[in-house]
Amino acid sequence: MNLSYVYIHLYITDDCNLCCRYCRDKAFSIPDEPSSNSPSPEIDYSLPSDIVYDLDMLYSFLSHDPDITLTFIGGEPLLRSALVCEIMDNAPVSRFMIQTNGLLLHRLPPEYVHRFETILVSIDGDETLTDYNRGSQVYKTVTENISHLYAGGFTGEIIARMTVTEKTNLFDSVLHLCHHAPVSFSSIHWQIDANFYPDYQYREFDEWVHTSYIPDLQRLIRYWVDAMHEGRVLRWYPLLVCTADLLSNTPSNLRCGSGYANWSVMPDGSIAPCPIMVGMKDWYHGTIATTHPKEIKPATILSHRCSTCEIFTFCGGRCLYATIIEPWPDKGMNAVCQAVFALHDGLTAVLPEIQTLLECGVLSIDQFEHEKYNGCEIIP
Repeated sequence: MNLSYVYIHLYITDDCNLCCRYCRDKAFSIPDEPSSNSPSPEIDYSLPSDIVYDLDMLYSFLSHDPDITLTFIGGEPLLRSALVCEIMDNAPVSRFMIQTNGLLLHRLPPEYVHRFETILVSIDGDETLTDYNRGSQVYKTVTENISHLYAGGFTGEIIARMTVTEKTNLFDSVLHLCHHAPVSFSSIHWQIDANFYPDYQYREFDEWVHTSYIPDLQRLIRYWVDAMHEGRVLRWYPLLVCTADLLSNTPSNLRCGSGYANWSVMPDGSIAPCPIMVGMKDWYHGTIATTHPKEIKPATILSHRCSTCEIFTFCGGRCLYATIIEPWPDKGMNAVCQAVFALHDGLTAVLPEIQTLLECGVLSIDQFEHEKYNGCEIIP
């Protein structure tokens, strides 16, 4: 596995060309209520929406570690496609990734697209669901753009990054993207829209977790293992990464790497543990002008709930941002944890079957290899 010492998420712009139901639309529509469990953090609202630091300062910061992997994020980073190309031309790193909604991939010249090792594209399932969440014609545009990338010879990894809500049938949505979309995604990650905004009281989350999500997750695990009997390990990240660690008996810290392997450079040059922690200056870890990337101190923020949990070394704490903010009451957080336990218990149950397939030579352990901190949170 490629374990680059530091992964840097570069926040290119806060602007976005979409207003998705679970993202900006929700941010604008949910009442500004204090967290039910914790005081609201102090937010630096003066943070610029676009990069204001001298790019030479960024290049100097990056030059201290030749193994840095640089991931472009936003907002929508390709709204500043010329800036992305400029940084790729001049940054002293060799590995690039990008998280994008996929609508503007055509803006990047092929010579830049082919330099990305990983492209994470937001798409939620079939056309009806994706367009409901993200806007009319989004599904069509994204799948056409991905098809053009493959037709142009792109050989890196493209990950369909799903946001999962109460509108999602997880089993059908994953299989659609894997097998039935106009372009089949060989790599898929899903993330539950949960414990992010103070919106629990407006949701039917608990019922959905138990009547839809967990049963679908169990079906997906069974489908995934059945494919292994044919010698295939589907790259479904919540299953792939967790199983790889179970097979090697490797405990995990926060699985996205935020705060110890993954760091985010804000538009003013501040360094945050997580790309979501925009403006949360109390948790910043210096700036690119004053900080050496190999000397950033780990963010050790852990809730009591996590520190006493029996599957903590499997889950790793799920989400640093949610641990700090605690936007949901205990009842909602319990439902989220039950979804994580279902993932743990489901994979643990099939682990002997997978080990037998490895011992018999139907599978090889290298089929579970993956990029460790590629922008997938891993624990949904």
